[in-house]
Amino acid sequence: MINVDEDALICDLAETYGIFDYESLPVQLVATLAVGLRGDSRIKMKVSGAVLSQRDLILSQIADYTALNVWAKTKDAKHGRNKPTPIRELIANANKKDENDDIVGFDTPEEFERERQRIISEVMTDA
Repeated sequence: MINVDEDALICDLAETYGIFDYESLPVQLVATLAVGLRGDSRIKMKVSGAVLSQRDLILSQIADYTALNVWAKTKDAKHGRNKPTPIRELIANANKKDENDDIVGFDTPEEFERERQRIISEVMTDA
């Protein structure tokens, strides 16, 4: 789990158990606590590839089926028009990362400055 997303694991351990420095604990204990996290914890959802918790999935299905039932009784439904977009799809698509998402973080000002200089020199070379 640490290799997948250490920050998510740290947040989950802090939220669930009040542990802010997991590295000070025995590895076996951290592993046991990590396995004991809820299914909708950040790290477990990331490991499983889930974009919605089971609860949110069920609620979105209820809303989608309700909207579909209401739509089915309209004139639009008779002509196959304006079918409601499932909420589940909207949520799942909103959580997907855009391929053009180039957000980068830096741990130190020096790292930022190096990258800034690299980008400037790259732009100047292309010009």
